[in-house]
Amino acid sequence: MTCPKTQSLPKRNVGFSLIEILVTIVILMIGLLGLAGLQGKALTSQLESYQRSQALVLLKDMENRMNANRKNASSYVTATPLGTGATCPAAGATIASVDMNEWCNSLMGAAEVQSGAAAAGAIIGARGCIYQTAASAVGSPAEYMVAVAWQGLNSTAAQSAVVAGMGNCGQGAYGDETLRRVVTLPVFVGVLN
Repeated sequence: MTCPKTQSLPKRNVGFSLIEILVTIVILMIGLLGLAGLQGKALTSQLESYQRSQALVLLKDMENRMNANRKNASSYVTATPLGTGATCPAAGATIASVDMNEWCNSLMGAAEVQSGAAAAGAIIGARGCIYQTAASAVGSPAEYMVAVAWQGLNSTAAQSAVVAGMGNCGQGAYGDETLRRVVTLPVFVGVLN
């Protein structure tokens, strides 16, 4: 008996084709580019948050200095912003002049130095201002506004010229008002007997 001759069937291709692999790579690359963009936004937001927290530390520092030297609180009022782009006032014989010198140096980043020489700073273009918003009347405290301005990284809504006693701290100093960030702190200095 003879075996019938079987005809061989054509082999089917199994696995992925080159086109399917290329489409998968393209989809994967689009997803990775999205993740890279998200990472960049997260880093920018982190730096913005860090700068804001440093500005708040500088505000509290000046508030504490003014409260420690209440009798001379009016000596802390600034005619022009201190910090970036300004010459720090000399540390003279008074507590207020030493405080203003140290605060100005802090605004310019004296606490962080680069290669042991130049101040690197913690805030981009930091400027500090102190305004007297209400003079001390008999039996009432004097009111001051401490402001710290700096340059943000992303544009936001432009601030008006005077918002809640903020004055014009840093106004026009950053090229675009949508990049200016300002935090303020009211300081009430009580009457001393």
